[in-house]
Amino acid sequence: MKKTINLELKMSELIFDIQNKTYLTGRSLSDGSNNYHVANMQANDDDENESQILRSITNAYAILRNRLAEYLDSDDNSSDNNSLKTTDTLMLMLAMPSNFNPASAKTIGEAAHQFIVSTSVADWFAITAKGETNDYSLVAEASLKTLEEALCKRSRPKRGQD
Repeated sequence: MKKTINLELKMSELIFDIQNKTYLTGRSLSDGSNNYHVANMQANDDDENESQILRSITNAYAILRNRLAEYLDSDDNSSDNNSLKTTDTLMLMLAMPSNFNPASAKTIGEAAHQFIVSTSVADWFAITAKGETNDYSLVAEASLKTLEEALCKRSRPKRGQD
């Protein structure tokens, strides 16, 4: 019998993490002579910023779903190019093998969050601060490796009760 793992990623947490990382990265690069550059690399709630961040999250979520496709328990067979909304919650129901180790469920959720955030920040910096994308791209790649490792965790067999 398959084990079901439910992942719930709140858009508000993803957006806050993206905004916080862009703010902290900008602040760390501030040298007193690059104020305009630093201000522009820090994502905020303005319409044009929000629109780009939501598009980046939408793209990252599509990549994540593709990587999880083997485990997704979904009848969704349609597609469109609508961007996610700030009020959305990303829900993923994974049908895992019966010997999946559920202790890895939290790791899967955290790695999924980190992948979406890091991919979105790298995408944001590709537009606003071209030299800053590499670190976040590497974190996104590492998050996918962590995710794939967690998906492969299995429980040790137990002898049945006679």
